[in-house]
Amino acid sequence: MHTVVQSVTDRIIERSKDSRAKYLAALEDAKNRGVHRSALSCGNLAHGFAACNPADKSSIKQLTKANIGIVTSFNDMLSAHQPYGEYPDLLKRACNEVGSVAQVAGGVPAMCDGVTQGQPGMELSLLSREVIAMGTAVGLSHNMFDGALLLGICDKIVPGLLIGALSFGHLPMLFVPAGPMKSGIPNKEKARIRQKYAQGEVDREALLDAESKSYHSAGTCTFYGTANSNQLMLEVMGLQLPGSSFVNPDDPLREVLSKTAAKQVCRLTEMGTQYTPIGKIVSEKSIVNGIVALLATGGSTNLTMHIVAAARAAGVIINWDDFSELSDAVPLLARVYPNGHADINHFHAAGGMAFLIKELLDGGLLHEDVETVAGFGLKRYTQEPQIRDGELTWVDGQKTSLDSEVLTSLDSPFQANGGLKLLKGNLGRAVIKVSAVQEQHRIVEAPAVVIDDQNKLEAIFKAGELDKDCVVVVKGQGPKAIGMPELHKLTPILGTLQDRGFKVALLTDGRMSGASGKVPAAIHLTPEALDGGMIAKIHNGDLVRVDATTGELSLLVDEAELQARTPEKVDLHKTSYGMGRELFGALRASLSSPETGARSTSAIDEIY
Repeated sequence: MHTVVQSVTDRIIERSKDSRAKYLAALEDAKNRGVHRSALSCGNLAHGFAACNPADKSSIKQLTKANIGIVTSFNDMLSAHQPYGEYPDLLKRACNEVGSVAQVAGGVPAMCDGVTQGQPGMELSLLSREVIAMGTAVGLSHNMFDGALLLGICDKIVPGLLIGALSFGHLPMLFVPAGPMKSGIPNKEKARIRQKYAQGEVDREALLDAESKSYHSAGTCTFYGTANSNQLMLEVMGLQLPGSSFVNPDDPLREVLSKTAAKQVCRLTEMGTQYTPIGKIVSEKSIVNGIVALLATGGSTNLTMHIVAAARAAGVIINWDDFSELSDAVPLLARVYPNGHADINHFHAAGGMAFLIKELLDGGLLHEDVETVAGFGLKRYTQEPQIRDGELTWVDGQKTSLDSEVLTSLDSPFQANGGLKLLKGNLGRAVIKVSAVQEQHRIVEAPAVVIDDQNKLEAIFKAGELDKDCVVVVKGQGPKAIGMPELHKLTPILGTLQDRGFKVALLTDGRMSGASGKVPAAIHLTPEALDGGMIAKIHNGDLVRVDATTGELSLLVDEAELQARTPEKVDLHKTSYGMGRELFGALRASLSSPETGARSTSAIDEIY
């Protein structure tokens, strides 16, 4: 093993010793109770299978055949999840073929950040992860199930499903992806049209035409944002079948993989031959594997919160220092937009997950000795699925990349370190993704332009007041303030300023996520403004330094003056999400720092 990877892993194991032991003991206790529906009363059990057909009722009564719960995030507004409409019947039939039963245990909400960007609804995005986690646990709470299939892909949905699933960690569970849409217009062209629209050079019709050609069909968006980062993480952590992440929805292989996933989770139950609970797959080593793979590909900064939160749900404690230390040791092996010109389909065609995992394993950067849904050992994931003579088989993946501009080897990485940097200084701690930022733009020391609402920047830009070097500071965007929305509405404006030759950066206690692009963005700043963070003391014109090379994040104002300043009050008027305002406001106020996963403070220390 690489010395840094091993050192960080050992540190996490030691740090998590007590909480992980408590979690595993709870798993063992739950397992030792046997088939949980055997403890249900006759009335309970009758309710649980009342709507089943006679054959499935008989199977459930016997307690010798597995009953698999399906937790689905289907809706037909969200393109990535639209294919899931047909999945429950498909998965039920597959389970029946191996003598098991499946029931839809429940559904969870699945909002689309692409639809809510720049809108009040985005304030619910991070909160939705907590709702999804609770919804997943509710679906599994009936004690009717011996395992579960989790149907989710995008942003908060996968982390929410995973957190909820780990509260029933004694059960085997397997994620079932639906795949990305086929490639539309290049993402770089889409970004160019967005900037031209921001400058008033094209009209709304031209913008909508470009957007429609990019987001054009069922399937996950093709850029390397949080959705595709989730899929890559799940596969490297052994929670999906090898090679299943990036097969298009209409590829015949997609349906075969979904059926195989359903049959495999049956084998993983106590009634099967390979009992493997999800709580043991998600371990200190598999979590490190997930982080390493994200760093090696320039994955979404959202995962710096979501992995922390999911790890805690399994009794594993990680932090941003772990991410940063690993990032310094892990080279960048992939360039997928916004880190390059290609999309996720090009990554898959160039060798995809099998090649990436092989390279990282060969370099000692991944732990091979881990449990997975495909069996013990991560080397199984250096193979890719194919249909041969009508049968699904796994064959060795590519030994060399088929497109070295998209996916490369450890011998010739795109850069020597990963795509993430921890920033710290008198402003607090933040993260920055630099894999898409050119070296000449990675250090910005400039006067602050302070706003408390991303919508205010457009008027300042159109007035010509941003034609200068500047650090745009957007405060009052943290999880406790307004739910930590993503601030992509700023991207075309900031990108335009950079193209004009100005030194420009973003600083915020909000988010930018996996689509963070060419402008340096210091995000997830903690403590947030609402908690009295130093960001609340920044005034227009103050000199701010964002240095992605050394990790410095400083407000260059005399210390005595800073001590004398009073933090500006955070205006919460923007929390305008209708009838549920009070309900969601209470949940929002309970969220913790992004560095601890932004979990509800009432649940942050609860294990299992």
